[in-house]
Amino acid sequence: MKAFRTAAAGLMLVLGTAACVPSSPPYAGDPGPVSGGGVNACGALDLQYLVGAPARDLEAIQFNKPVRVIYPGSAVTMDFNPERLNFEVDRAGRVARVTCG
Repeated sequence: MKAFRTAAAGLMLVLGTAACVPSSPPYAGDPGPVSGGGVNACGALDLQYLVGAPARDLEAIQFNKPVRVIYPGSAVTMDFNPERLNFEVDRAGRVARVTCG
């Protein structure tokens, strides 16, 4: 009987903690729904025309959101900010992706 109680307690512990596992954040590259914010809360869909442009052109644009320009090999924090614009730059110095996060 003691073995049954131990097994039942272990099962309850596993099932109880399974509900505490956080869901993964949305994939930053997925633009999500256009309306209602979502993963496009920063307006990245509206800036897709910048893909292929020289990264230096970003300096002339004033954004009303936080901006992060990510160059190849640069360290990037893993914090997710749906309001932040991310500009990923390729080795040729051109904008390769525009995402939120």
